[in-house]
Amino acid sequence: MQKIKKNDEVIVRTGKDKGKRGKIVQVLSNDKVLVNGINQVKKHQKGNPNAGVQGGIVEKSMPISISNVGLYNTETQKADRIGVKFLEDGTKVRYFKSTNTVVDV
Repeated sequence: MQKIKKNDEVIVRTGKDKGKRGKIVQVLSNDKVLVNGINQVKKHQKGNPNAGVQGGIVEKSMPISISNVGLYNTETQKADRIGVKFLEDGTKVRYFKSTNTVVDV
């Protein structure tokens, strides 16, 4: 079970966007995630008139390492570490390590 999934709200822990919050758009296979509005870069893109793509400077989100983000805990209003445990009925759930509350219900 992955500790961070798509549509989780995360806080960036390190880097130029430290302290910013956003939702995960995509989890990539190389331990990187795309977060909405985080790690924005300007890319010079060549136009393609056959495909209808206009050239110019485009701003887009780039992947950030999964170790540089933490899941947002609404109780503590901070990024928190995640653990995995089994409930009494045998289901596997994620929980916040600081408050011991379950993330997935």
